[in-house]
Amino acid sequence: MITYLTANRKRISEYLFYIAFTIELLLMILEKSEISFPLESYVFRVTFLLTLIAVLLMEHDKREWIVIGFVWIIAAISYYTSGKNDMLRVVTLMMAARDIDLKKAMKYCFYVCLTGFLLIALLASIGALGDVALTKDFGRQIVNEKRYVFGFGHPNTLFSSVYALILMWIWLYGKKAGFLAYTGVVIGSAISIYLTRSRTGAIVLIMTLIIAIFFRIMPKFGDLTIMYILEIIVSPVLCVLTAILAAWASDYQFNGPSWPTESLYWNTEAVLNYRMSSLYYEVKERDAVLSGWKLFSGHGADSYFDMGWVRLFYWYGIIPTILIVMAIIALIYVCYKKRDIWTMVLIFSLSVYTIVEATFVTRYLGRDFFLLIAGSYLGYYFINKGETDVRST
Repeated sequence: MITYLTANRKRISEYLFYIAFTIELLLMILEKSEISFPLESYVFRVTFLLTLIAVLLMEHDKREWIVIGFVWIIAAISYYTSGKNDMLRVVTLMMAARDIDLKKAMKYCFYVCLTGFLLIALLASIGALGDVALTKDFGRQIVNEKRYVFGFGHPNTLFSSVYALILMWIWLYGKKAGFLAYTGVVIGSAISIYLTRSRTGAIVLIMTLIIAIFFRIMPKFGDLTIMYILEIIVSPVLCVLTAILAAWASDYQFNGPSWPTESLYWNTEAVLNYRMSSLYYEVKERDAVLSGWKLFSGHGADSYFDMGWVRLFYWYGIIPTILIVMAIIALIYVCYKKRDIWTMVLIFSLSVYTIVEATFVTRYLGRDFFLLIAGSYLGYYFINKGETDVRST
């Protein structure tokens, strides 16, 4: 038995990874629909165990074991202090993704998600499960606003699902796609924006498509070092700064003395659909504002709100979020070495989107398709995968 495991460890670890990731995808699709599944926390433990075994079966040198141990310790402390095992599951899934065929895995993720999302929309359209549209006050000063959901429960959930599919399409096909393909994606994006009326997400999606089309037409710009420097400035630096400023402004606005720029705060809030004030009013113990941040988040820090970067600090703590920031910088460096501008487009888009939305800061790892890329790319620091695996070739 031991001999068999030794001889087939790579194949077995890959099977375990795909089983775990498939389960995570199916749970994510169920969560986006109107189907209730009360046993998900138990299933999350199963997927964690599968990826843990996969990691233990993989070959690691001493240096990699040191890094793995350090990351697991940080994630375990986060679990102990907060009661949330999300960080532990995330890092273990990424470690298990080190040796996967990344293009194959991304295509698998894309088509499973596409099939699942279309099924949700179809069931809603025939009246079998969920609503096609909702007409109510969505907090945007429109009393009876009609927005389409097609079984996803909320228009922003529908939009974020389309947004994720478009990002995966850009990574998989954007480099070589022609005029007609891009036209179809642009039209599909416009339709989703019109149906969901997701204004903030629409700005990010439009900006992402413009950048992708630019690099498709002018690929040489993707080789410029300045592009990767600018990305570090935007993500993680500016993204983290905006989170700190938002958490500080809400803290000062409600806990501090009157300040002369109060009108600036509320004018900004009107643009952000009052996301900053929700950091104070919609969070137990008011711990999402800056004065409530901790090195490691404690038990009870489980309130939901938008502004995903702030949620990282609130849900997991300062130290785990610093670890995430370090991982992003390491990813950007790998992209720079490979001149992989298409992964950079995704890092940029997801980072900016997460400033105002928290779709990808979640316990449902199936939403975070980028974990596949992150796990595979960070693996380049420990193994030589060869030029044939480089995305930009």
